Amino acid sequence: MKTRTLAAAFGVIFNLLASSSWAGDRTVVKQPETTTMIDIAGQQVPVVKGGLYDRYRSNPPLSVIAAEAPDVDLSWFRQLKKERVDIGFESYSPNFYYKNSRVTTIFTADLDKLKELMPAEVLAKVQPLQIWPGRGLIALTAYTYRYCDNDSYEEIGLSVITNKPGSFNLGPFSLLGQMMDSDFWGYVLKLPVNTELARVRGVVGYNLPKWLTDISYKETDKSVVVEIFDAQTRKVDVTFETRKLSDVSSKESMVKNSFTNLDQKGRLTTGYTISRQLRHASSSSADSVKLTLGDGSLSTYIKALKLGTLVKYEYVPEFQGALYSPKVL
Repeated sequence: MKTRTLAAAFGVIFNLLASSSWAGDRTVVKQPETTTMIDIAGQQVPVVKGGLYDRYRSNPPLSVIAAEAPDVDLSWFRQLKKERVDIGFESYSPNFYYKNSRVTTIFTADLDKLKELMPAEVLAKVQPLQIWPGRGLIALTAYTYRYCDNDSYEEIGLSVITNKPGSFNLGPFSLLGQMMDSDFWGYVLKLPVNTELARVRGVVGYNLPKWLTDISYKETDKSVVVEIFDAQTRKVDVTFETRKLSDVSSKESMVKNSFTNLDQKGRLTTGYTISRQLRHASSSSADSVKLTLGDGSLSTYIKALKLGTLVKYEYVPEFQGALYSPKVL
C-alpha cells in the first residue's frame, strides 16, 4: 500500500471523527434532431439515428471507436472482453464508457433514515456504514458521459455507502478498508438521467431507480455547475456547484464501485463498474462544494436525509468506465 494513499485514507477518517455538522445555460432532456425508434424489452425507445447504439447495440468494434474518436486511448478496453447477456433484453457486458467526467461529494446523513429507505431484503445482506452514532454516509455524484456505447447523456447518482455483502460492518474501519482497496459498495437511492435510452436500459437491465428529467452539466474556468430540473414542474430543483481542483493527478487510478439491489423478480442482485481514472483530485474542504436545494421532489428527498459533514469531494475531469451487468447474489 502506497504511503500517500494510506495517509489520505487515515486523514479522511480523522476528519470524520473530529467533525459533527456541515457547517448559466439550460441543458434539456436530450432530444437529438434525428432519431429512430428501437425496441428494448417491448418498449419503443428513441435513439440517435446512426449513433453508436443504433448501429451496434452496445457492441461497437473498437476500430469504429478509434476512427470516430482518435483522441481516445483505447488500450484499456482492448484488455476487456464483452459477452452477450440477457438482462431483460439482449445486450453485451460490460458496457463501455470511453470519454467521461464526474464530480462526487460524500456527506454524513441520518442513519435511521438511510435504513428506512433500503428494502429489508437488502438490509439483511448489507447495511449503511455507521461513522459515528446515528450517522451514515451518502454519495452524490454528477456524471457526464460524452462518448459511450449508449451515445452520450448525463446522470445523477445518490447512493448509500454500505459494507460489502458477507463482511462485517465496522463503520469507519470498513470505510478505510474500501478506500485502501479502491473497492466501494453502495445501495443506489436515486439515479435521474436525461435520455430515454439510458432510463430504459437502467431500469430494465440493471434494476436501477432511473427516471427521465432535464440535467445541465456546465463547466467554467473555476467550477463545475450541475443543475437538476424537476420532472413535473420543469424548474431547477437542485444546483450542485463544485470547484475545479488545481492539484490534478495524471497518474492512472483504478476504482471499483459495486451496488446491491433487487431485480424485477425480487431477487437480490449485485452489479459493478470499474473506472479508469486518467485525471483526478480530491479535497475535504467544505469550500469545494455548494449544494442548493429547492422545493421539488428530489430536493425534498435529499432534505429528509439530514446531510451533515462533507467527508470528501472528488473531482475527476477524465475517466473511462466498464459497467458489468448484475448477477443474482
